[in-house]
Amino acid sequence: MACKDREGNVVLENETQDKLLKKLYETETGRKALKLFVQPEVSKIGGRLLDSKLSIPFISPFIAKSDISMEEYEDGDYESFNHFFTRRIKEGERIFTKEAELLCSPCDARLSLYPVTEDGTFTVKNTEYTMESLVRSKKLADRYLGGTLCVFRLTVEDYHHYAYIDEGIKTKNYKIPGVFHTVNPLANEKYSVYTENAREFSILKSRHFGNVLMMEVGALFVGKIVNHHEKMEVRRGMEKGYFEFGGSTVILVFEKDKVVLAEDIVKNTEEGFETVVKMGEVIGKWKHQ
Repeated sequence: MACKDREGNVVLENETQDKLLKKLYETETGRKALKLFVQPEVSKIGGRLLDSKLSIPFISPFIAKSDISMEEYEDGDYESFNHFFTRRIKEGERIFTKEAELLCSPCDARLSLYPVTEDGTFTVKNTEYTMESLVRSKKLADRYLGGTLCVFRLTVEDYHHYAYIDEGIKTKNYKIPGVFHTVNPLANEKYSVYTENAREFSILKSRHFGNVLMMEVGALFVGKIVNHHEKMEVRRGMEKGYFEFGGSTVILVFEKDKVVLAEDIVKNTEEGFETVVKMGEVIGKWKHQ
């Protein structure tokens, strides 16, 4: 999907990651490789490599190729590629407004919006979902009918930490393991694939925005979701967790009539554009009853 910034300018996307995924999903050789890469043993080996000092030489080329500006981040020597990938932003770089009625982005990302309907679909990481298939619960999905689903797609150059959007009580974490199928039920290609990435969700019983479903979707290969908390009271802007290496997505789902999203983001979505947002940036407000 094409992308715009908050001023309405079209933003050029770094195509390295998209080109790799295109080769994996749309070529016979790529799909054969995909079957190997998603094996748990292969993923574990990749994860151990990225956690080791052997991965340090990968850092500088990755920064250059991904055109990452390091000025916003804390200085320091990185002990592994994952240590670099989970680097922290400098204090004061991502501030949440104190105006409680305003809704802020939980992370740096490309944002798109979807209405929650019984049969409506949306795409996350090359996989099409309904609300029910996303959470694997019809009862939970029905709670959000008529509401809005926000997909925050993080790219490799983004800050890979994410935060709570409001104060409230967070429930425990519910984990959904990834699923890999060799045959896509929607296609009949010899080497077609169908994947569901591992994901984790909880409900934030928020003070201002109702019961917000918060979900993190991990990378297909060696990516890892790291959430800090189980059930507890949380604060607005408090860090919820982070992703280790890989493409990652944060999803927020709001109940009907709880929020009003910013006009420019709504317009961009209607015109087929994602919107570039930063953690703490205002993206909407609560809806007065």
